[in-house]
Amino acid sequence: MSLVKDLQARNLVQDMIPGTEEQLEKEMTSGYIGFDPTADSLHIGNLLPITLLMRLQRAGHKPYALVGGATGMVGDPSGKSAERNLLDMDTLQHNVNAQRKQLEKFLDFDPAKPNAAVMVNNYDWFKDFTFLDFIRDVGKHITVNYMMAKDSVQKRLETGISFTEFSYQLIQGYDFFHLNKNHNVKLQMGGADQWGNIVTGTELIRRKSGNDAFALTCKLITKSDGSKFGKSESGNVWLDPEKTSPYQFYQFWLKLPDDDAARMSYNFSFRSVEEIATLVAEHQEAPHLRKLQKALADELTILVHSEEDLAFAKKASEILFGQSTVDALRSLNEKQLLEVMDGVPQVTGTKDSLQGEGLDILNFLAESGIFPSKGEARKMVQNGGVSVNKEKVAGIDQKLTGAHLLNDKYMLVQRGKSNYTLAIFN
Repeated sequence: MSLVKDLQARNLVQDMIPGTEEQLEKEMTSGYIGFDPTADSLHIGNLLPITLLMRLQRAGHKPYALVGGATGMVGDPSGKSAERNLLDMDTLQHNVNAQRKQLEKFLDFDPAKPNAAVMVNNYDWFKDFTFLDFIRDVGKHITVNYMMAKDSVQKRLETGISFTEFSYQLIQGYDFFHLNKNHNVKLQMGGADQWGNIVTGTELIRRKSGNDAFALTCKLITKSDGSKFGKSESGNVWLDPEKTSPYQFYQFWLKLPDDDAARMSYNFSFRSVEEIATLVAEHQEAPHLRKLQKALADELTILVHSEEDLAFAKKASEILFGQSTVDALRSLNEKQLLEVMDGVPQVTGTKDSLQGEGLDILNFLAESGIFPSKGEARKMVQNGGVSVNKEKVAGIDQKLTGAHLLNDKYMLVQRGKSNYTLAIFN
């Protein structure tokens, strides 16, 4: 199956310039995608374009990853309802360096290979490009009427769009022209919201050099409820493990609703379309096993992080949601414990209260607010519904002591099957 046919089977292709598929089947083709350095980490909203470049390279073509050190100074109006804050040079350079390091994890940059990946920064060719040179060499080829007709501009006319953002499509268009002229890059890919910017580039190439240039955009990924894909309850799901832990990353995919899991499997997985169809069918026969979510979570956690991180994510999931023991809980170091407990409600106590005979369990549960009253705590304990560190509280007379502390500081209190509270004793 050709690259384009495979992308179409995965429901990824939104728009494509005629001749793109033929070009990709004719010869090794250099293609690029741009990444916006507004943060020092990429997130899973960027994961789709990353996998597009990976698919391009695996199909024998040459991928270029453009990190927008220059365009990041301007701001892309596509999909934005208001002018965004511009970043200073030091922040942008930091973000560019961080993203460059991340992209190297996904693409093969071995220079010995003819289709080795290449990373470029458009600041390199814009830093000495004067304004007068730009409007003379670029601006004269694209009319204002052409630029005004773009959706990204039309949607902003009522609220207002600055000349800075209005000019963005010319700058991105010049990126394509520069790469086409100097690196023989013939294809630009991106999200559907980038179509206007991309075809400005193909138009500029046609008018300035007469060379062939092609474009392919993917459908924007949204959740089944229509909300933006790539965010969790706590915000963006980042590819940087310091911003979003591998456990949280794994849980994001594991918690996908069934409809989303099926679509995302076709979009993100490197399994064949036939394999995914089989997985979807097996999942539909026993959806409670969440086979589809588990397969996708496993694959993408290894892709973005590592097999070791996946093993820990599964271990952590078993601790919270499975039949794990206190020994498994005690095997976590403090950093791992806090990763697993991210988002879990917290209460505090003092180590002094654990001295001597220990802390009365009912007093602790009520006074900390884990239960609204001592009576409710008593009832739940008597019914065997309270555990400390995955061990059921034996009775209402149980005392909490320093021996219960995990990493000399924490206790995990569980009400029922899955209501957790992390108690922190200082």
